[in-house]
Amino acid sequence: MAAVLGLIIGVVVGIFIRPDIPIVLQPYLPVMVVAALDALLGAARSFFERSFSDRVFVISFISNVLTATLLVLLGNQLGVGSQLQTAVIVVLGIRIFSNVSSIRRFIFQS
Repeated sequence: MAAVLGLIIGVVVGIFIRPDIPIVLQPYLPVMVVAALDALLGAARSFFERSFSDRVFVISFISNVLTATLLVLLGNQLGVGSQLQTAVIVVLGIRIFSNVSSIRRFIFQS
């Protein structure tokens, strides 16, 4: 749970400090945020299912962000960056909505 708290604290600090994002990373930031949100909601779902693991969360968070970013980078290199970015966001969006619906079912069944 410390990793989730650290993530929340990092987001709050980032909102107030407003750091400058390097120009190189700016095209990939939306995908990184959606991938991180997917990992966070997956962690929340596993917490409600009583199967949460800090290690799995950290690995999932890092691998989701890196994989999504590398896919968009590959798409940019191939000249189809916007199409691949859309595909990545759609897939992660489906996972996000699936996790949210599972969390909602758990909350309303309790």
